[in-house]
Amino acid sequence: MELRHLHYFKAVAEELNYRKAADRLFISQPGLSRQIKQLEELLGVQLFERDQKHVELTVAGAFLKEEVDFVLNHLEMTRSQLKEISEGRVGELRIGFLGSAANRVLPELLAKLNKNQPLITTNLEELSNSVQVEMIQKDKLDLGFVRLATVPDDLERKSVLKDTFSLVVPLNHPIQSQDFHSLNQFSEEPFILFSSDYSNYYFEQIMGIYKDAGFSPKIRHKSVHALTIFRLVENGMGVAIVPSSLKEGYDLKVRFMEIPGISQFTELSAIWKPNNRNPALQRVLGMV
Repeated sequence: MELRHLHYFKAVAEELNYRKAADRLFISQPGLSRQIKQLEELLGVQLFERDQKHVELTVAGAFLKEEVDFVLNHLEMTRSQLKEISEGRVGELRIGFLGSAANRVLPELLAKLNKNQPLITTNLEELSNSVQVEMIQKDKLDLGFVRLATVPDDLERKSVLKDTFSLVVPLNHPIQSQDFHSLNQFSEEPFILFSSDYSNYYFEQIMGIYKDAGFSPKIRHKSVHALTIFRLVENGMGVAIVPSSLKEGYDLKVRFMEIPGISQFTELSAIWKPNNRNPALQRVLGMV
């Protein structure tokens, strides 16, 4: 089995169409079919169910697709690390993060990194919780910052910031911080929420705050981006509940008021895969 077999298999597994996969690989369709058949013979299993109209992965093919993603991602990471090392650097750390991590946690980590490990470069990407988990499992990321209560068994999680919740209102809202005694004071106002796509756990936490306050919110808009939510609040489209630390880093015409008398809090956690072999990750975990 050669590396090309894995690239060819990956293309067919993603396209589920031999013609499209062949076009993507710049080879002929009969040539691609021969390569897949050869791979099946080498492995002794059938990887695809196919007829004149459809191509489907077998159970064995679906398993191989996950493994091939891991192998090819690891090879790409190795190639990237070799380039970093050859240029005198320790390596590259690939970091995923939620937008809220960019206000305090991530800048503090990068400042420590620049001071203590200046030969490590970083590649930063803002991603949802679920995408970060998947990419770390597949070796596409080394470190993530998420809001999740639990992670899969093959990942480690460490809380790095425990946070309260605040209500965000327009700057000219008549209720001031000193007059804010209960969320129920806003029961008739439209609310803007972080979508459950951001984090289902986080979404359920927010809904629990409303339930404890004794009302069901009038939901006007949803978004996965804090800046979008703040812009909507700024323009009078509603009010929103967000982690209090999000007040840092924005210069908008909104006010943050910490919600009094609630038990809920939110945590930002770092996650990583313990058997990740990137030497840059091992040097950075102590700083996390």
